[in-house]
Amino acid sequence: MRKVIVTEFISADGIAEVEKLTGVAWNAEMDRFKEDELADSGAMLLGRVTYQIFAASWPHETGDFADRFNALPKYVASTTLRQLDWKPAQRLEGPLPEAVRKLKQETGGNIYVHGSISLAQQLLHHGLVDRIRLLGYPLAVGQGKAFFAPGEQQRFELVSAAPFSNGVVALEYAPVT
Repeated sequence: MRKVIVTEFISADGIAEVEKLTGVAWNAEMDRFKEDELADSGAMLLGRVTYQIFAASWPHETGDFADRFNALPKYVASTTLRQLDWKPAQRLEGPLPEAVRKLKQETGGNIYVHGSISLAQQLLHHGLVDRIRLLGYPLAVGQGKAFFAPGEQQRFELVSAAPFSNGVVALEYAPVT
């Protein structure tokens, strides 16, 4: 059975808007973290906004990582987006919980949710997330879109934690059911 793994960049105060996470230099440890995720990926599950952002930039990237990332099947959770130009891609049909449960039953490697905060919150709410992988930045941004939905309480078990030389910490959690 495939796992759904949510991966996010996050501030110390829980904000997951990557454009607000400035002042920390990307390094080789972060490259390895993302390489490991890509090696474990069988598909991507994306919300509409993240799909559109990725579709506007990733097809223009070059190199081994970009080639492998672009080739992954993409499942898009959207009720409004009709055209999916970044292939291979398909829109999820029907209610989100049922569509994702069906995807999890298929073969082909784990399903990674990149960004897509609203989608990640819905998946967590429905108990469909098997792992959360965070790159925690050593800064507080004070405001923005929180990764965890306001008012939702959830328990997690720490799977791993690895500090990087630039102050970022790679964290992996499993929801406690």
